[in-house]
Amino acid sequence: MKKIFKIFGIAAGVLVVIILAGILYFNTAFPKVDPPANVKVEITPERISRGAYLTNHVTVCLDCHSKRDWTKFTGPVTPGTLGGGGDVFDENLGFPGKVMMKNITPASIGNWSDGELIRAITCGVTKDNRALFPMMPYPNYNKLDQEDLYSIVAYIRNLKPIENKLPDTELNFPLNFIVKTMPIKSRNPMKFDRNNPLEYGKYLATLAGCIDCHTQSEKGKPLPGMEFAGGEGFQLLPGLVKSANISPDNETGIGLWTKETFIKRFKDFSNDSAKVISVSENEFNTPMPWTMYAGMTEEDLNAIYDYLRTVKPVHNIVERFKPTNIAKK
Repeated sequence: MKKIFKIFGIAAGVLVVIILAGILYFNTAFPKVDPPANVKVEITPERISRGAYLTNHVTVCLDCHSKRDWTKFTGPVTPGTLGGGGDVFDENLGFPGKVMMKNITPASIGNWSDGELIRAITCGVTKDNRALFPMMPYPNYNKLDQEDLYSIVAYIRNLKPIENKLPDTELNFPLNFIVKTMPIKSRNPMKFDRNNPLEYGKYLATLAGCIDCHTQSEKGKPLPGMEFAGGEGFQLLPGLVKSANISPDNETGIGLWTKETFIKRFKDFSNDSAKVISVSENEFNTPMPWTMYAGMTEEDLNAIYDYLRTVKPVHNIVERFKPTNIAKK
């Protein structure tokens, strides 16, 4: 009997060693990405200006990496928090763990090289080789044109430093392991002609993440055939909000919208009064950062409209809002 127990003990020990070796290998092998590029971005006024435009109105990086005031419609950025991070997305909002929006001002990333910052933005891996949860839309930013990418780096380098040390993201098992396999190995910039409205519109729509929010998903994967048809749910404190159908379907999408109607929908949020529309605790609100996208130029909005007219129309009626007491049922 003692011999049997001894054999079982040895077998159990060997199994533990194998498991530990497997974990060690996995953590060493992943994420599989290229090393940071040895590059130094020249900071010029033109790049800072372009970077400010992109991060605030197209890629809207500062939508997530700032505090948002959810007592106001569209949750505009709280003054004085630009780039300082601090918002938390946890299980109460339907997230698999606790996702922390990080501080990206020079106070936090001042010791990162430009190559490390570029790799984080485009491939999803931090300076210390941690995989970023893809709520950070690095698959979209991976498509960034090099000059636009350098402009974003230049602008981030010039943000006002905010001292705000934050804890790391904590994901539930097994996602805490799966996330390590998600980063992209290399940059793959999108090829497009800036003078071609359809190509440039697709580029802008990719950077803005239109398809991500406006496509219903299941277990984190977009439903085939439902691209741009809306219905993706976002749990806010007032209730469950679903994205609109922006495919060119005449009945349930934006098929009958004129270009002027489309642009006006954004520009209605461009004045200062649009940033202070109060919303009570149980009223409809939206994660769509209208007040940020409103800063896009009419030329860029034109291009996005032209591109959206070319995607497949999908008939999909979306119930935009369910109050909390209904959403939990």
